[in-house]
Amino acid sequence: MAAVWQQVLAVDARYNAYRTPTFPQFRTQYIRRRSQLLRENAKAGHPPALRRQYLRLRGQLLGQRYGPLSEPGSARAYSNSIVRSSRTTLDRMEDFEDDPRALGARGHRRSISRGSYQLQAQMNRAVYEDRPPGSVVPTSAAEASRAMAGDTSLSENYAFAGMYHVFDQHVDEAVPRVRFANDDRHRLACCSLDGSISLCQLVPAPPTVLRVLRGHTRGVSDFAWSLSNDILVSTSLDATMRIWASEDGRCIREIPDPDGAELLCCTFQPVNNNLTVVGNAKHNVHVMNISTGKKVKGGSSKLTGRVLALSFDAPGRLLWAGDDRGSVFSFLFDMATGKLTKAKRLVVHEGSPVTSISARSWVSREARDPSLLINACLNKLLLYRVVDNEGTLQLKRSFPIEQSSHPVRSIFCPLMSFRQGACVVTGSEDMCVHFFDVERAAKAAVNKLQGHSAPVLDVSFNCDESLLASSDASGMVIVWRREQKGRQTPYCKDISRIRMERPVFTGGMK
Repeated sequence: MAAVWQQVLAVDARYNAYRTPTFPQFRTQYIRRRSQLLRENAKAGHPPALRRQYLRLRGQLLGQRYGPLSEPGSARAYSNSIVRSSRTTLDRMEDFEDDPRALGARGHRRSISRGSYQLQAQMNRAVYEDRPPGSVVPTSAAEASRAMAGDTSLSENYAFAGMYHVFDQHVDEAVPRVRFANDDRHRLACCSLDGSISLCQLVPAPPTVLRVLRGHTRGVSDFAWSLSNDILVSTSLDATMRIWASEDGRCIREIPDPDGAELLCCTFQPVNNNLTVVGNAKHNVHVMNISTGKKVKGGSSKLTGRVLALSFDAPGRLLWAGDDRGSVFSFLFDMATGKLTKAKRLVVHEGSPVTSISARSWVSREARDPSLLINACLNKLLLYRVVDNEGTLQLKRSFPIEQSSHPVRSIFCPLMSFRQGACVVTGSEDMCVHFFDVERAAKAAVNKLQGHSAPVLDVSFNCDESLLASSDASGMVIVWRREQKGRQTPYCKDISRIRMERPVFTGGMK
């Protein structure tokens, strides 16, 4: 579905809680039918200006019909904000290249103003507590989850067992990162220590490798999709970052690290995709303008060790960075200038590398506080609560996994659970993918996928959680298929026999 039609569906899902509140099945059928109609409209090839006008009018009419939403901000502000963000990253890059003077005026975009983390948590609780017992909190994420998950239970939601496909084009080299494209079900990318990035398409069958991006002279440590999926940014041990066009695989720009050091991680600023944050082996975090290829003034800071993990909160106001000495730093990000201000430091465990950080503003209706998920080579997956607007962290709980040396990563499940409980997923050195319920006091393990023949380094869901991809230290990527309700998925035999044991991956850590 075209990007604007996806945004129209998001607006419909946002208001769907107000339709026939006593008949949830009707709301589910409505959003499914809307999705079908919008997919058909996307194929009609309407002019982009007409699509954006429809989106704007749709948001205004729904706002007039149902009134203000339960979340902060008006419908019109929400509608206008997504219209403004509908331009692709490549379009904005061309603006910079054509007119360098536009940097100050158009290079930095402000997000919708939001309250502090304490206020957000209080509002989340207030909305939840004012609802009748057992009812669903009326947020766009919860309603979209309800429509896509199809009223299945938590256990059924995460009953992954069958292997949809196995990619093994990166032979004998670790795949440290695998990611589905944003709001996409069937487009997948993965990077390898062989120096390349693969772009894969899962539908139509059979799944194929569309293209392989080559240019880095050493291993690719990390990559990220832009919000509109038109470009990727990659970091490498060759001390460069590269900007790629996903449509044809061409390298748009190569940017050397300001310190000439190995680049170990990267992330887009979520509101302004012209800005990318990278972390290097000389303990530095840099905010880079990919349109100009230059470091942003005031956008650098030093950590206590090699920077291995980065994550923004959803509004892009807070950045967390983790290093190989066990520390996590929070930074205040100036939306107008790109300047970083160091705020807080947490020592997770002295000397234990922090290999993954994932932020989430609201995990489920039971876990209503902003949260951070951290892997730190402690044989544990750690869940922290964000307690203030400076990124202060408070440990909530931990889950047992095997991780002592490999750069294992974890994620929050993308759909907010509309039933009790919510899941996180992580790789592990025991060659398994683990699912945990963050709110279950005892026996938090929900599922465990077995099939890899080497430590599992990364995991990624597609947008509707129907597929899960996992990568390992031997170069294998497995795409798992969720079991359909009422149908048994044939068990797929352990594929460890296909591969001999591969060398272990030490990544960018020393």
